[in-house]
Amino acid sequence: MITVYGYRASGNCHKVRLLLDQLGRPHRWVDVDSPAGATRSPAFLALNPNGKVPVLQREDGAVLVESNAMLVWLAEGTAFLPDDAWARAQAFSWLFFEQYSHDPDVAVARFIRGWTALDDARRSTLPGLQARGHVALQLMDGHLRTSPWFTGARYGIADIALSAYTAVAEEGGYDLTPYPALRDWLARVEATPAYHAMPAPPAEVVARFAHACRSSDD
Repeated sequence: MITVYGYRASGNCHKVRLLLDQLGRPHRWVDVDSPAGATRSPAFLALNPNGKVPVLQREDGAVLVESNAMLVWLAEGTAFLPDDAWARAQAFSWLFFEQYSHDPDVAVARFIRGWTALDDARRSTLPGLQARGHVALQLMDGHLRTSPWFTGARYGIADIALSAYTAVAEEGGYDLTPYPALRDWLARVEATPAYHAMPAPPAEVVARFAHACRSSDD
């Protein structure tokens, strides 16, 4: 049985957990309190020297890092990843888009607004993050006007990857009203079998993290 080390309120961890649940694949989930610095412990760094979650470990001890790589490996040979080489490449292109053009702005804006003390320095970064995030959301909405999914003809791993933080984009200050095709797609994702939303971080974790951010600015 595989083991996944992750933090449930992280979109990058959530998408791996969601795919596992939708595949019905048995696994062991180990909660890692990354906001408290658990990913910097010697034991965790032995698994992933980059000090980030999620981490997937096979039963033989082999380790895989980077959430989208996990999605590809887990989906191999299933309906969540197309067999056709061109369709697979299209799905991969959206996985790369998610990490380079979506997550750095949509996810980070959510983190700053919900997890940190909004001092002047952090507040000043939000307009730029949100402007770039809206470019990503516009591109997604444009694609969805002509195609129902991002993984080819049906729901799959690119949809899982892109939906994780898009579903909570409003927490980052994004208004999704201008994107009707995107909102319809989110509803389709939520209607897939075994779907579950990403949980909010516990209030005490947010409070602890915000206090740490304030202290670091003193």
